[in-house]
Amino acid sequence: MAATFSHARLLLLLVFTSSVCYSELTSPQAQTLRIIQSLLSYPSVLRSWNDDTDFCNTEPTSSVTVVCYEDSITQLHIIGERGAPPLPRNFSTESFFATLVRLPSLKVLTLVSIGLRGQLPGTIAQLEMLEILNISSNFFRGAIPGELSNLRNLQTLILDKNMFHSRLPNELGLLSLLAVLSVRRNRLNSSLPDSLGHLENLRVLDLSHNKLIGEVPDISLLRHLQFLDLEDNLLGPQFPKIESKNLVTLILKKNKFHSGIPEKVHSFNHLQRLDIAFNRFVGPFPSSLLSLPSITYLNIKGNKFTGMLSENMSCSPQLQLVDLSGNFLTGRLPSCLHYDPRVRVVSYARNCLVGEDKSQHPVSFCRNEALAVGIIPHRNKSKQASIHVLAISISAGIVGVIVLVAVVFLTMRRLHTKRMVKSTQTRLPRENVSTGYTLKMLQDARSITQAMKLGALGAPAYRAFSLKDIEDATNNFDTSTFVDEGSYSQMYIGKLKDGSQIAIRCLNIKKAHKNHSFMNHIEIISKLRHQHLISALGHCFDYCLDDSSLSRIFLVFEYEQNGTLRDWISERKYKKILAWSQRVAAAVGIAKGIQFLHTGIVPGSSALKLKTTDILLDLNFVAKISSHNLPLLTEYTGKAGSQFPSTGSRDPEKCDIYDLGVIILEIMVGKHTDDHDEVYNARLQLEASTVSDPAARKSIVDPKIQDSYSDESLKTVMQICSRCLLEDPDNRPSIEDVLWSLQFAAQVQDFPESTEGSPTS
Repeated sequence: MAATFSHARLLLLLVFTSSVCYSELTSPQAQTLRIIQSLLSYPSVLRSWNDDTDFCNTEPTSSVTVVCYEDSITQLHIIGERGAPPLPRNFSTESFFATLVRLPSLKVLTLVSIGLRGQLPGTIAQLEMLEILNISSNFFRGAIPGELSNLRNLQTLILDKNMFHSRLPNELGLLSLLAVLSVRRNRLNSSLPDSLGHLENLRVLDLSHNKLIGEVPDISLLRHLQFLDLEDNLLGPQFPKIESKNLVTLILKKNKFHSGIPEKVHSFNHLQRLDIAFNRFVGPFPSSLLSLPSITYLNIKGNKFTGMLSENMSCSPQLQLVDLSGNFLTGRLPSCLHYDPRVRVVSYARNCLVGEDKSQHPVSFCRNEALAVGIIPHRNKSKQASIHVLAISISAGIVGVIVLVAVVFLTMRRLHTKRMVKSTQTRLPRENVSTGYTLKMLQDARSITQAMKLGALGAPAYRAFSLKDIEDATNNFDTSTFVDEGSYSQMYIGKLKDGSQIAIRCLNIKKAHKNHSFMNHIEIISKLRHQHLISALGHCFDYCLDDSSLSRIFLVFEYEQNGTLRDWISERKYKKILAWSQRVAAAVGIAKGIQFLHTGIVPGSSALKLKTTDILLDLNFVAKISSHNLPLLTEYTGKAGSQFPSTGSRDPEKCDIYDLGVIILEIMVGKHTDDHDEVYNARLQLEASTVSDPAARKSIVDPKIQDSYSDESLKTVMQICSRCLLEDPDNRPSIEDVLWSLQFAAQVQDFPESTEGSPTS
C-alpha cells in the first residue's frame, strides 16, 4: 500500500514538473495567470483557462479581460458579481499579490468584487508601471499601505467599498500624476493629510461615507479639480479652500460645516451640482447660486441660512432640482422656481416664506431662530423688527394695488370678450384640457405665465396659431416650402410676419382618432423646453367643415438654419468644418438633451432612434435634438426603437445609449454608417486604440481634424464611445456616465486648435 502511494506521488510530481516546464517555455506570464486562476474561486469564467489558452488573444468579457502589448500583459481585469462573499479564511492575500507582481508590465489592474480579504500588501508597489489600480468592492481591512506612493506612474486609484480604516497615508502626496482618488464607503476615521493639497493634477476626489474628522486641508492648488465629494463624514467647520474654476460637482452633505459660503463659489461657472445639505451653515443665503450658468442641482436643505427671497430673483435655465427646505428664509419664493414640476423639482418646506403652502413657519419663527444662533446681533433686534414691519407693510400695499389693477383689467377684458362673441358667428375650436386627463403632472403644475415659461431660453412663448397664420407662413403651402413627407405627416418651412423662420409639421389625423382629445399631448409638447431640444412654438387645429371633427394638427417648431450635424460631419455640405472642440461640445449637448428626455419629464421619453440627421445646429453651433419620440409624434412619424434592432434590449434607454454611441462614432471618424457589422468592427478598433499609442488613435479620427485635438480628449471620447456600443445592453454606461466623460473630454481639450476653416461659434 505504501509503495503504491509513493509511486502515485512520484507520478504526480513528474506530471506537475513537466507542466511547469512547458508553461515556462511558452510564457512565464501565462503560468502566472494559471496560478492566479488556482487561487481565486470566481468569476466562473476563469475555469475555462487551461495550458492551451492564448491569453493575449482571448475574447474579452465583462468579467475577465487580458490585454497584451508586445507579448507582455499590460492590463488585467477580473470582475466578479456584485455582493460576492469573501474568499475562505485560508486564502493568502500575500501569496496572491506576490504572484501578481510577476507581471511587471501591468499598467491597468482591476480586481473588483472577487472577495479579496485581509490587509493590502505593500508588495503591490513592485508593479512600478501601474497607471490605474481599482480594487473596489472587496473586503480589505486595516490601513492603506504607504508603499502605494512608490507607484509614481499611478493616475487612478480606486479603493471604494472596502473596510480600510485609520487615515489616508501622507505619502500619497508624492503621486504627482494622480488624477482620480476615490476611497468612498470605507471606515477612515482620522483627519485628512495636508499632502492632499499637493496633488496638483487631481481631477476627482471622492472620500464620501467614511468617518473623517477635522478641517479639510488647503486644496487651493488643485486647479484641475472637477469632482469633490465629502458626503457623510465629520468634517468642518470651515468651508474647504477651493480655487478650481473647473469644478463641476461639489458635495459636502452630512458633515459639520457651520461657516458661511465663500464669495469665490459664486464664480464657479462650470459648477453643475452643489449639495451642502444637513450641515450647520449660517448667514444670508447667497441667491446668486440659483443663477450660476451651469447649475442643475442645488441642495441647501437642513442648514441655518437666513435672508429674504424675492420674486424677481433669477434662476439658471439648467436648474432641475432645488431644495431650500429646513432653513430660516423669509420673503417670497422666486418666480423662476414656480415652474412645471416635470421640468424642475423645487422643495422649500419649513422656512418662513409668505404666500406658500402650510408647511411654512410664521416669519417671527425664523427671526427668533436667527437671533438664537447669533446670525443677527441682539442689539439690532428692535431695528431689524422695524425694518421687517416696514418692508412687509410696503409689500402689502404694492400687492394690493397690483391686485386691484388686475381685477379691473380682467373685468374689462371679460366684457370686451362677451361683445366680440356676440358680434361674430365664426365657430371657435375648443382647446381646453379634458377634465378626464389623468396625468398627475397637470394637476400639480403651478400656474405660470407663458413669458416666464420660456423667457430664460430666449424662445417665444408657446401659443395657438390660426390656420391663416400657417397658410401665410407657407405661402398657402407653396411647393417651395415643402421639405419632407411621411405616411401621415408632412414637413414645411415657413416664415412668420416678424421675419422669423419656423418648421411646421402637419399631422393628418386618422379616422379612428378623429374624436380623440389631443390637448394632453399638446400640453406635454408645449412644456418641452430645454437648451438642447428644438422647442415647439405652438400648434393649430384644423377641423372638417362637414362634421366639425379634427382633421389636421399643425405643430410649429424652431427652425435652425445651420442644418443637421450630418451636413457638417459626414456629408460635407459646407466648406467649413467643425473643429474637434465643437464636435465634443455637440456630443455633450446631445447627451444633455437625452438626459432631459429620460428624466426631466414625466413620463420620460426613450427609444428615440436618434441619428445625426436628427441633430440640428443653431447659429452658435449648439446641438439640438429635433426628434423627441413623444406618443403623438411617434404615431404619426413612424419613429420608434433603436436604429440597430439587432442590439435588442428590454431597456429602451439603453438603446438610446447605443444610438448615441453611433452618433459619437460618426463625430469622431467623419463617416456615416448604417451597418451593424461595421459599427461592431469600429468598436473593436476603438477598444484596441485606447491601449495603443497616439498614432493608432490618429489613424481612426477624421483626417479633416487631425492635429486639432489633445490626445487625452480623443482617448476619453473613444473610451466612452466603445462602451456605448457594447453588445450587452447591461454593460453600456448610463447617460450620466456618458455625459460626465464627454464633459471631461471637453475640459481637457487644451490643445491650441487652429480656427482656420472652422465655423465661428
